[in-house]
Amino acid sequence: MNKKLAMLIVCSAAFSSAAWSATSEKSAAYTAAKDTAATEYKLAKAKCDAITGNPKDVCIAEAKAARVHTESNAKAEYKNTLAARTSAAKDIADADYDVAKTKCGSLTGNDKDVCVKQANADKIAAVANAKADKKVVEARVDANDDKRNAEYKVAIEKCDALAGPGKDSCVVAAKTKFGK
Repeated sequence: MNKKLAMLIVCSAAFSSAAWSATSEKSAAYTAAKDTAATEYKLAKAKCDAITGNPKDVCIAEAKAARVHTESNAKAEYKNTLAARTSAAKDIADADYDVAKTKCGSLTGNDKDVCVKQANADKIAAVANAKADKKVVEARVDANDDKRNAEYKVAIEKCDALAGPGKDSCVVAAKTKFGK
């Protein structure tokens, strides 16, 4: 019995250190991505200093957008949740909108109005796509849960045809297979 307990402790320690290592690696990758984004932003912004007027504003907005893209994607990867991925898509849409709107700054009159409206339409479309993607994933998860529950009910129904220990093992196998 002591050998089993010792083996259990060793296995638990191995699994927990592997999980900690994976979390540590994800955290390190996230931190590295944020640092890289900050460094690249500083370099891009420094290149913008040589430019003047609206092109400089566009250059800075593009540098900021690149930073947002990198940081948002890294954060979504680190958190690895549907909400994080949706939030990242929305942040990216906002950053891209800022770039497009800044590009409109050099225009005048109706051309500028059309440009701003197009930038806004693109942002609305990107946010709507992010929300739609989230709903699609949620619907697929719900559908898979419904399928799994239906399959579980079928498996339990098959077990009802058995009796005694055969039925008990069939029910245990069904519960194990479907995570019940």
